Amino acid sequence: MRHGKRIGVWLVGARGSVATTVIAGAAALGGGLTPPVGCVTERPGLRELPMPAFDALVFGGHDIVGTPLPKRAEALAEAGVLPGHLLRQVTGELEAADREITTGAGPVREGTAVPQGADAAALAADISVFRDRHDLETVVVVNLSSTEEVCADREEFHSLDGLRRALETEPAVLPSSALYAYAAFTAGCSFIDFTPSTGARLPALRELAEQRGLPYTGRDGKTGETLVKSALAPMFVHRALRVRSWSGTNLLGGGDGATLEQPEAALSKTESKTRVLNEILGDGVEGTVHIDNVPALGEWKTAWDHISFEGFLGVPMTMQFTWQGCDSALAAPLVLDLVRLMALAAEAGESGPQEQFGFFFKDPEGSADPSLDAQYRALVDWAGRVSAR
Repeated sequence: MRHGKRIGVWLVGARGSVATTVIAGAAALGGGLTPPVGCVTERPGLRELPMPAFDALVFGGHDIVGTPLPKRAEALAEAGVLPGHLLRQVTGELEAADREITTGAGPVREGTAVPQGADAAALAADISVFRDRHDLETVVVVNLSSTEEVCADREEFHSLDGLRRALETEPAVLPSSALYAYAAFTAGCSFIDFTPSTGARLPALRELAEQRGLPYTGRDGKTGETLVKSALAPMFVHRALRVRSWSGTNLLGGGDGATLEQPEAALSKTESKTRVLNEILGDGVEGTVHIDNVPALGEWKTAWDHISFEGFLGVPMTMQFTWQGCDSALAAPLVLDLVRLMALAAEAGESGPQEQFGFFFKDPEGSADPSLDAQYRALVDWAGRVSAR
């Protein structure tokens, strides 16, 4: 079942590789130009939900770069991410979305004197104007921007009143991802953090979301190596095999590779990638996760994992796997899934962190079972409850 209401999708990092693939993919799916491969919401048990259709999604967003979406899409087509024959058929939709992109807020610079509350108000106004201009039922804000360094805790993060006072007087209170979450909630919009950045994961922002009756979810989309881990690690547990070590090396290029070359930014990513093993196998497993920038790989990535474990009578054994894929093509259908599900959650009156969407993330909200199968069952169970209302 699909409802006819138009839903806004406001992308933070709207001219990046993932965002461009999301917009082009929605146009292709909405026009019946390609089957919905990779879209979980098109599986039985979910596709019956009254979610917005792909052609009911209206795109806009914030970015600090000026490369037009059609130009960015051409580069992705040259890299093999977007099929060339589809690109020619969705150029109009890319151009329309590009007209809805406005300059966003980048990292706070030294010497800035303007209180950050002014930036938050401007970002929220951009989203509200977009919603009103297109007469949209609701807007879902999705953070697809570059990974930030880990944010140090502040007293102001623990109460909404304290945060608001700080934003009125200080220029550098919130990291960019949290500023966008604050702006989204201020504008009355739900929020999805597809990155490992801080986003909405601050007590003051949870207070704001629940005060406004708005749902949010995150963090860090589970698209490759960690997806395999969350499916494979439970096997060792269920078969009573003792995992001694699990190490991984990730090679990637593009913007993510350049960003994660910085140790401060890479830390939040490696922490989210490690969480799933710690929660499923416990803290006694040795091993590390490495992320290396290889510019020649461009939009593609490779992950290699080595697992050592003990079998019956302590016999040592090993397992290795290699994952190779295109991150944008892996991420885009999940973003579309989350947008459609979040629009439904908002319509159903859900608010605060949405644990049922943990299936899509490396570092999800809540403390539910982190195995992929359990997370999928939780998602389908939620869908059944929503359908029964």
